[in-house]
Amino acid sequence: MGQKDWRVHNPSGSKRVIVTKELPGTRWLDILTRSGCKVEICTSTDVLSVDEIKAAMGTQCDAALGQLTEDWGDPLFSALKAAGATAYSNVAVGYNNVDVDAATKHGIPVGNTPGVLTETTAQMAVALTFAAARRTGEAERFLRAGKYKGWLMTLFLGELLWRKTVGVIGAGRIGATYARMMVEGHKMNLLYHDVYPNKDLENYIAAYADFLKSQGEAPVSCKRVETLEDLLAEADCVSIHTVLDESTHHLINADRLAVMKENAVLVNTSRGPVVDEAALVSHCRKHPDFRAGLDVFEDEPALKPGLNELDNVVIVPHIASATRWTREGMATLAACNVAGILSGYPAWNKPDILSFLEEESPKAAPSIVNAEALGIPLF
Repeated sequence: MGQKDWRVHNPSGSKRVIVTKELPGTRWLDILTRSGCKVEICTSTDVLSVDEIKAAMGTQCDAALGQLTEDWGDPLFSALKAAGATAYSNVAVGYNNVDVDAATKHGIPVGNTPGVLTETTAQMAVALTFAAARRTGEAERFLRAGKYKGWLMTLFLGELLWRKTVGVIGAGRIGATYARMMVEGHKMNLLYHDVYPNKDLENYIAAYADFLKSQGEAPVSCKRVETLEDLLAEADCVSIHTVLDESTHHLINADRLAVMKENAVLVNTSRGPVVDEAALVSHCRKHPDFRAGLDVFEDEPALKPGLNELDNVVIVPHIASATRWTREGMATLAACNVAGILSGYPAWNKPDILSFLEEESPKAAPSIVNAEALGIPLF
């Protein structure tokens, strides 16, 4: 490893941990240092290849913290095991880039970082929804280009979403939080599509509807729809919060885009390949009143041809979780995963992980996705 590319912390540590990218904050580093780890951090912003990560592991490595941009499959977990490692954590809640079966085969616990991205990601989905609906990207480019000559009644007319219908695809933590933000903040009726009913969400919306009635206002509604087409046809804005697997790859395709309203808004903060990006480009070209807001992309970091030329699409570079509190929390959880396993701690078995962000963390690894498969005791 070249000295210019890697920074070493606590060189006298007895356990060697490699970290494939710089991480925000310092608490994560303190956690590893207190656990007796020598921490080697790649300072390059380039995505490391499998071979580069193997070279970084060398012949002796106790654990690794990796990124969702890296391919953590059998070649890396085999090399990690051969180097003597006993822990890996993705610095992300999602782990589509990780072959968990391969890790389990090699006896490597895999950590992730749930519980700190919920409100932050939902908030970005809300921001993209209104940026697209109110055409803020177009308007800003127009103004910066010196084209604004004065107020006009017809300048950048957008869509008012107040009291309309929001559709949520995937009503897990983030999807449900987005739904509540849209319903509570903008009095929207909710449709959601999910394999499982979210009774907590339904009950919450029902209670909010009762509150509105008690204040002399019209109530809101919540309904789980059986088919995606039913949601797409009725919703004025649609936000995607589903996982990425074989069943959701290109979930939004040309046929389903055609079902949506001419002036609908589509938002994706989940995973890029859930949307057929080429089909979206074609649809947006043919339907200029249709809007989209994207934080993730199918071939990230590349964009499908024509996407960045479309005025009716708002695009941001995968920053839905990019608040200081969230990103530092992710780094802390990833470090706690590795430090916990290296220290012989059990796996946490409660949904609330915020206690790991406090000064005295529980003596546990906060989120090990293959804990049961590996027989790791629960806290």
